[in-house]
Amino acid sequence: MTADLVIRSDSAGVATLTLNRPDKLNALTPAVFVALRAHLDAIAADPGVACVVLTGSGRSFCAGHDLAAIAEHTLAPSAHFEAETIDALEALPQPTIARLHGHCFTGGLELALGCDILLAAESARLGDTHGQWGLAPIWGLSVRLPRRVGVSRAKELMFTSRRISGSTALAIGLVDYCVADDELDAAVARLAAEVLANSRGSNRIAKALVAAAGERSWQDALRFERQMPFGMPEDMAQRMGAAGRPG
Repeated sequence: MTADLVIRSDSAGVATLTLNRPDKLNALTPAVFVALRAHLDAIAADPGVACVVLTGSGRSFCAGHDLAAIAEHTLAPSAHFEAETIDALEALPQPTIARLHGHCFTGGLELALGCDILLAAESARLGDTHGQWGLAPIWGLSVRLPRRVGVSRAKELMFTSRRISGSTALAIGLVDYCVADDELDAAVARLAAEVLANSRGSNRIAKALVAAAGERSWQDALRFERQMPFGMPEDMAQRMGAAGRPG
C-alpha cells in the first residue's frame, strides 16, 4: 500500500515520519512522495503535533531518487510534485528534525535539507551525486545547499559527487549535530524534548518569522518583526505567570 511507504507514529507531541523501503535503502519514487505529502498535509493541520522527526527504516535514511523509476519514466501526480513536497516539509509550522544514518545521497539530501535541524550518525554518508549520473537538481538542492554550507563548498560537493562522513558534514555546517551511531536515537529524543519544553506557539512564530525574513531585505525584515504579524503565543500569560511563582 502507498501509505506503508511512509509510516507515521506519534508520541507525546512528536510525529515521526519513517521512509519505509528498507530493501531499496528508502530510495524515493513518486509513490513515496504521494505518501509523504499526505502525512505532511495532515501534520500541518494537527495542533497536537509540536515537533516532527524525519527518518528512514533499515540501514539508511535515503539513498536518493530511485534510478529505476527515472529510467521507467514513472510520473508523479504533477510536474513539480516532488519539489513541492519538500517545500511543504520546509513550510511545516512545527520544528522539524532530520535523523540521518547510513546513506543520505542526492534526492535524500534534498529531502533532508527541507528540515530545520539535521542530526547525523558518525557513520552516515552524505553527498550530492547528480553529476555522477548525468542529472541536475530540480528539488531545491542548488538553493538550500549553498545556504547551509556556503556557495563555494556547495559547488565543490556538487562538482565532485563526493561522499562525506557525518563528522565532516558537521565540520562544514551541512548538519547541526553528529553523534556516535549508538547515541543517535537518544540524541534525537533529547533534542525533541528540548523543543517540546518550549511554547508551541513561540516555536511556530519563530519559524514563520525566520522564513519571512528570508524573503525580505534586512530593514524590511526588521520592520516586519516589529509589527508582530503573527501575534503572541496563546500560552504567554500562563508561562509568564508560572515563572513568577515559587518552586
